[in-house]
Amino acid sequence: METADQLASVGTFQVLKLPLGFIRVLEWLFAIFAFATCGGYSGQLRVSVDCMEKASSNLSIGIDFAYPFRLYQVSFEAPACEGIRRERVFLIGDYSSSAEFFVTIAVFAFLYSLMATIVYIFFQNKYRENNRGPLIDFVVTVVFSFMWLVSSSAWAKALSDVKVATDPDEVQLLISACKIQSNKCGSLHGPRWSGLNTSVVFGFLNFVLWAGNIWFVFKETGWHKGAARFAGGASEKQAGTFSQQPYNQGSFDQSGSYNTQGNLGQPSEYSQVGGPTSYSNQM
Repeated sequence: METADQLASVGTFQVLKLPLGFIRVLEWLFAIFAFATCGGYSGQLRVSVDCMEKASSNLSIGIDFAYPFRLYQVSFEAPACEGIRRERVFLIGDYSSSAEFFVTIAVFAFLYSLMATIVYIFFQNKYRENNRGPLIDFVVTVVFSFMWLVSSSAWAKALSDVKVATDPDEVQLLISACKIQSNKCGSLHGPRWSGLNTSVVFGFLNFVLWAGNIWFVFKETGWHKGAARFAGGASEKQAGTFSQQPYNQGSFDQSGSYNTQGNLGQPSEYSQVGGPTSYSNQM
């Protein structure tokens, strides 16, 4: 208990109130939801085969499948409607690559978010040392954003194919007895997809979180700080240039054609030299 108190006193938990730390915590939670809803899924569908010979019928055939959705390995026994003979039927499709890819990204995102949050809290000085920590954090965040987009899109497509492959109406077509018109086949209930639909939603939410966090991580890097210093130095230099060039009202004096600071009592170049001064002298 004392060790935990010491860590709490040393750690900078204020970082969790900032967007950088707060979004990392959300990424950690959403990653848990993503791989839990997908990796922990198991579903079942039921079909019925009513043979012309009632003794051979099976009105409740349960078919179970689960993650990672290698459906070609899922089999069930169905009556052949020929005496007591039964046949083993296998589902069609293998969607394990997309499902496992999605769960793998979610697990690694969970681990990295947890590690990054710990570094933000307890190793803030090491994180900012030599600007290495923010740069690594920025690159990893960009990579995970892209991977979340790819894995979520692939898993969404695979999920739609899983729904088609496990549709009770499609499964009936695999049973040879159902191809005979004298036999009646039906579907009792299909799988529940709410959990897997939720996993797809969490996948794209994780993409939004990681993509949105790119900006806040980028602000911690030297690239952003260097650009800010360059922009600030350029504005200061421009302001100094304007301050060093004051407006000079007598700038045209050297030409002799314009002088705003001249004495009004001095004769002007436009005065008539040697000319008549009055009308009486002309007379």
